[in-house]
Amino acid sequence: MNKEKPFIHLFETQGGKYIFDVNTNAIIKINNETYRMLEDLLEDKNYIGEKFQSYCESNYILKELKEKGFLSSKRVKKVVHPVSDILEDYLQNKMSMIILQVTQQCNLRCDYCPYSGGYVNRSHKNVRMSFETAKKGVEFLLDNSREVDVVNIGFYGGEPLLEFELIKKIIAYAKEISEGKTITFSTTTNGTLFTKEIIEFLMEHDVQISISLDGPKEVHDRNRKFAVTGCGSFDKVNKNLQFFKENYPEYFKKISFNTVLDRKDSFGCINKFFTDYDLIKDSMITSTEMSLQYIKTEENMENEEYDIQLNYELFKIHLARLNRFDNNKTSKLVKGYFDFLKKALLDDRVRSKELSDIEHHGGPCIPGATRLFADVNGNLYPCERVSEESEVMRIGTLDSGFDYDKIRRILNVGQITEKSCTKCWAFRFCTLCAASADELDRLSAGKKKANCASVRFELEEHLKDYCMLNEFGYHFNDTNILQIVEV
Repeated sequence: MNKEKPFIHLFETQGGKYIFDVNTNAIIKINNETYRMLEDLLEDKNYIGEKFQSYCESNYILKELKEKGFLSSKRVKKVVHPVSDILEDYLQNKMSMIILQVTQQCNLRCDYCPYSGGYVNRSHKNVRMSFETAKKGVEFLLDNSREVDVVNIGFYGGEPLLEFELIKKIIAYAKEISEGKTITFSTTTNGTLFTKEIIEFLMEHDVQISISLDGPKEVHDRNRKFAVTGCGSFDKVNKNLQFFKENYPEYFKKISFNTVLDRKDSFGCINKFFTDYDLIKDSMITSTEMSLQYIKTEENMENEEYDIQLNYELFKIHLARLNRFDNNKTSKLVKGYFDFLKKALLDDRVRSKELSDIEHHGGPCIPGATRLFADVNGNLYPCERVSEESEVMRIGTLDSGFDYDKIRRILNVGQITEKSCTKCWAFRFCTLCAASADELDRLSAGKKKANCASVRFELEEHLKDYCMLNEFGYHFNDTNILQIVEV
C-alpha cells in the first residue's frame, strides 16, 4: 500500500470548501465533513497509509473520488524541461523576436530604473550599438525563425529614440532582407523625444509604441526626471502627446501606455488619472509593479491604503463579470487580471490522469525564443529584464551564436530545487524562472526558494477568486463549467 498522503491542496471560500488535485489538475468542491477528514490527513505528522484507506471506507465521497482517479499520491520523480532534448532544433527554427539595445544612454534618470544605480546591473553609459552589430541581430533573428511567419524587432535602451537614425537604418535593412516573412517593429520610449519626423517615420512603418507614463504630474515627476536638470518630465511628455494626438489621431489610437506602480504612491490617484484624463483615457493602459529583482537594498513596500484601493478595484472587476457593475467603470490598471485568471485556471489548466514521472514546474520560458535581448555589444540574454552584469544569464553572442549548455541550465532551473519542487502543490503553476535564482555568477537554490511562499499564496488567491466567481454564477466558458466538480 502506498503510504504517502494524497497530493492535494485544500482551500475554502465564503461559499464552499475545495480540493485542488495536483495530479489531475482538477478543482473539486466537497462538503465540510470530507474537508475536515482531508485536513486531518494533511496535518498528521505521523501519517500512515492505512488512515487514508480507512477514511475512504467510511466516507462515500472520498471513496468515489478515489475510484474516479482523484487523490493520487504520485509525485514527479525527476525535474526536466520537456524542450531540453530538442532545444537546439527549437531555437534554430522558432525564434519570434529580438530586442536590440540600440543605446545604453538615456536622457532621463528614473529612480526605479534597473540602470539607475539602485540595482545590481550596469548603469547608463554613452554607448551605442553599431549598425554592423544591429545587422547581425536582424540576420540572427531571420536565420533562426524558419518556422515562424511573423517576427518582431524591438528597440530598447536607455532611450531608444536617442538613436533614431540607427533605428531608421535597421528597419530599412530588415525589410530589405526579410523577403517571404512578415516583420514587425516595436519600441518602448519615455515619450520626451517625439518630433514630426520621428512620428511620421514610425507611423509609416507601423511601429508599435509603448510609452512609459506613471500617472499625474506629481506622481510621474517624483521618479521620472531629466538627467541634466533633475526636473520632472511630465510636462514635456504631455506636450508631445497632445501634438501626437492632434496631428496623427489614428496612429495615436495604437499607442499603449505602461505605468510602473510605486507602492509609495496612491493607487486611487493613479487610477483616477488614467480613467479621467481626456488625452489618454481611451488608450490601452498596462501596469507593472516596481521590480525588486536585482535590487541592492530591499525597501519596505507595505502600504495598507494602496492595498485597500487596489483590492477595491479588483472587487469591481469581479462585480462587472457578474453583471452587477458597469464594466466601463472598472480600472484599466487591473483589467488584465480577469484575462490572466481565465488563462491560468481555465485555458492552461489542462486536465490529466496523473503527473508524469519527468516534468518541469511552470515559470521558465525557453530562453532566446520569445524575447531574445541583444545588448549594444551583441551579447545575448533571455530577455531585457535580466541583469546585464550576470554571467549566468549571458547565453551567447551574435558572433558565436547560442550557448546551449547555459540555456539548458537556465531552462531547467527547477533542478536546483528539485527535492522541494516535487513536493510542492503549486508545481504546475509556479511562476519562477532563473532570474529568481540569479546571483550573477551562479544559480542559488536558497534565493529561488525564498520566493516560493509568495507564489503559493498568490496561486491560492487565484483559485479562490476563480471558485468564488463560479459560486455566484459566472461560468468562464459554458463548455467548461465542469472544470469545478461538485461531489
